[in-house]
Amino acid sequence: MEPGRGGQAAPVGKQATLGPPAANACEAAHTGAIWRLAYRPPVGDVRDRPARGHFLAGEVGLLAGVSGDRIGQWARWGHIRSSRSDGEPRVYSVEDVAEALIVHELEELGARLPAIRRAVDRLRERDGAPWPLQRHRARLGAAAGTVVEFVNGEAYDLGGPATDEQGVLDTRDVHRLQAELERGGWAARLLPGLRHIEVDPDRLGGRPAIRGRRLLAREVAEIAATPEGAEILRDDYDLTGEQVADAVRWWETARGFEG
Repeated sequence: MEPGRGGQAAPVGKQATLGPPAANACEAAHTGAIWRLAYRPPVGDVRDRPARGHFLAGEVGLLAGVSGDRIGQWARWGHIRSSRSDGEPRVYSVEDVAEALIVHELEELGARLPAIRRAVDRLRERDGAPWPLQRHRARLGAAAGTVVEFVNGEAYDLGGPATDEQGVLDTRDVHRLQAELERGGWAARLLPGLRHIEVDPDRLGGRPAIRGRRLLAREVAEIAATPEGAEILRDDYDLTGEQVADAVRWWETARGFEG
């Protein structure tokens, strides 16, 4: 039984070698088996927010660091929603993209997809949140294949078998993951110097664009690859070399997720 569903679940083992997150939010991104994830809380309750932005599966994958086929699988299996449309093709919101980022992060920590699905189902059933991983991000962790929730210093099993070790999703540094999404998603994690790409659900449906401009990063990169692309982008679109270089770097990295 999970916390909040009529009783208290049994704690998951001990917290000897890997416990709750360290207090120092300026630690390195990972220390041993502890992977630090930070997600800036949205303004207000995520349950009350309307879905924003419009993304197809391939576009979600470019931001979440996985293939579009994988995004479609996660949606069909219930790990994430396609809150804009469940028809064909599925259409996703920026909130769905953020859920996909957290699913990917949990996988990186070692959680198995069936365990993530069970955790999502239990969290949704518990409080009705449409995007439960974002709502409970500060308390989630992964432990030897399962998903755990930290409550009052105890780790509770949300998705699988118990274990004595926990890898912790830490949100004390509350800006990193959301900042990465706003800078271009999973590719931004791999390109820490990226400065000129943005994801704004109120601009171009949330598709990655040149910061402050209505120019898609992918299209800029494709123009840059043509013989006269650099001149066109400079003279016709008034883009700097740094802006073009960031678009090219983002697209070269993001398209590698397409599989």
